[in-house]
Amino acid sequence: MARYLLALDASSSACSAALWQQSSEGESCLARFALTPRAHTRRLLPMADEVLAQAGIAPNALDAVAFGRGPGSFTGLRIAAGTAQGLAFGLDCPLIGVSTLEALALQAHRRFGAQHIATLIDARMHEVYAGFWRCVDGRVEALSEEAVLAPERLALPDAAGERFAAVGSAMALADEFSAAFNARLAPLDTALDDGPLEPRAEEMAWLAARDFDAGRGQPAHLAQPVYLRNEVAWKKSAAQRLP
Repeated sequence: MARYLLALDASSSACSAALWQQSSEGESCLARFALTPRAHTRRLLPMADEVLAQAGIAPNALDAVAFGRGPGSFTGLRIAAGTAQGLAFGLDCPLIGVSTLEALALQAHRRFGAQHIATLIDARMHEVYAGFWRCVDGRVEALSEEAVLAPERLALPDAAGERFAAVGSAMALADEFSAAFNARLAPLDTALDDGPLEPRAEEMAWLAARDFDAGRGQPAHLAQPVYLRNEVAWKKSAAQRLP
């Protein structure tokens, strides 16, 4: 019996949708991706409709829905979360939030064969969303907690002295990284014609399928965006209230 999972992302200047499908012939993924600044609301659902139509299925055939939970653009995260929640509510199916940084790491692994990866997204306000990963045979392992930091405070985890392939929009801030941090980075996407890698729903669909098989799907109302910056502000505020 075939299984289907729809993934949506609007966490960056890009907008994307992907349909993971599993049948007796194996697993595959149909995807749409476009750089659409300020047009996410208008483009996201039509992209979803396109991959469903290409697969020849109706929305009620979906077993689960996933979305890019962040970190990323506050507005974009809310758009993807709201759209995905609406679909999951209406279809009465599980909802899965996928890390945009983890999806970016998987993309770097699949496109470039990178194994140790630093995913660095410009968080504005002189900060960077950062995550560090080890990827082997399509599997992604976190080497640290995701964080939002000033560029000069970034530091790589200890990984036996390995250099880290570096991807993401924050590589434009490399001049502000420490010399020690830069010395262990190997930029991957700075020379791409279409600019630095952006998170894509395609990788999110594969990661969400893994989580779905592991029973990590949630009721729609429980899956929320992860802003990181809000969490840091809340922790600082709570610490200031302590006696």
